[in-house]
Amino acid sequence: MRLRDSSKCAVRERGPDLLMFRGALATGGFLREEKDSLGVRQIPDDAYWGAQTSRAIENYPISGERSHPEMVRAYVRIKKAAAQANAEQSGLAADKARAIVQACDEILAGKLADQFVVDVYQAGAGTSFHMNVNEVIGGRASEILGRPRGDRSAVNPNDEVNLGQSTNDTFPTALHLAAIAVGRPLVAEVERLAASFGRKGDEFAGIVKSGRTHLMDAVPVTLGQEFRAFSAAVSRRSARLSAAIDGLRELALGGTAAGTGLNAAPGFRERAIALLSEATGEALTPAADPREALQSRAAAGDYSSALRAFAVELGRVANDLRLLASGPATGLDEIRLPPVQPGSSIMPGKVNPSLLECLNMLLFQIVGFDTANQLAVGGGQLDLNVMMPLLAYNLTRGPQLLLNFLPVVRTRCVDGITANREKCREYLEQSPSVVTALTPKIGYAKAAEIFKEAVARDVLVRDVLLEKKVVTAEELETAMSPESLLGPLD
Repeated sequence: MRLRDSSKCAVRERGPDLLMFRGALATGGFLREEKDSLGVRQIPDDAYWGAQTSRAIENYPISGERSHPEMVRAYVRIKKAAAQANAEQSGLAADKARAIVQACDEILAGKLADQFVVDVYQAGAGTSFHMNVNEVIGGRASEILGRPRGDRSAVNPNDEVNLGQSTNDTFPTALHLAAIAVGRPLVAEVERLAASFGRKGDEFAGIVKSGRTHLMDAVPVTLGQEFRAFSAAVSRRSARLSAAIDGLRELALGGTAAGTGLNAAPGFRERAIALLSEATGEALTPAADPREALQSRAAAGDYSSALRAFAVELGRVANDLRLLASGPATGLDEIRLPPVQPGSSIMPGKVNPSLLECLNMLLFQIVGFDTANQLAVGGGQLDLNVMMPLLAYNLTRGPQLLLNFLPVVRTRCVDGITANREKCREYLEQSPSVVTALTPKIGYAKAAEIFKEAVARDVLVRDVLLEKKVVTAEELETAMSPESLLGPLD
């Protein structure tokens, strides 16, 4: 069928999701007719998707962003496992099952990536994206059987690709699998960042400096202790992330529309999930309560909370690094960050903590994603949470942003941090709080008196101590040694 006049086609000249339609019009391509339950649709001949995807393209021209590649792969793995299980247990014709499996393998190998065109913001529960997957697999499977890709009688997207399944159980399953696939590498990268901080802790172990509490001078610590604490903080968040990812291994697949398993063959759920375990290398299990698995997205919320907690903690560390590196003339200047770019268009020579600033902004975005995620987790009603597309986007997009940037922060910032030993020593000697080490000998009240006088006169504590003969020079030297200034917990 030759293209009709564009004014008669159901194409709106706006929205990034209409590019394929506009491309067909511009190049004089062809349209084919496909039908869904609402009527006939005009589909570009080179598209593997069909009528329901075309409606989604028109209905949701919102962001122009597509689902994460791991979300596509997760769904395709589900369809492959389902076809294999259905061939064994549901009477799916062997030739059609083989064609579906081959189509899935081709997509998993990287083919047809441009066919998954539904915007990440779409109809509730993810029906639009799910049908996009069903139609693309069905179209390619039809070709494999020697039929046109638009021949839905050859391999039907609903009756055969989706046999024994529903959006309601496959979408949360895909959401979990995709989140795991992006999350596991993220955890490994977070551990590498923790190790980087740990190495700096070892490198800076002998540098005694003034501690600060309430942003005021406090008892001495070592720069190494501060960096080892950064390492411990990041590592703790990594452990929580890993535990939250483990919580996603329980899958809703097999529950079909309302968790009852209607239209799924006996044993389908267990067999399909076993096949998914083999494909992913994860210890996946059927949901203990299939109804709860459709109603509740609590496990996704737990993972989102863990991401938020990590973002908040790493943001605190990034702020501390920026503060320790502030200056160089009017800030703390206890550490130096590697220069990565000029910091000002007007002030020559200025260098900013650019990577850490970017990191802070990224971490703020993760917190924002979590706010939306928790609203989505609480936004389900009765037998289904329909807010899953938002969760799927945020729980793949957010971790991917971290996965992209944390290696840069680690290799171009943390690994190159150097200590300003002279400045650390200078602050230590100037800090009135070192008198705390003498309180066992002279008492709290006398130490406070010395502290206040030193501050009022703008002199060193050691000068007041020696002037008033509170201690001898030898006693003071012993008290001011690193061994005496630091506590027993290294």
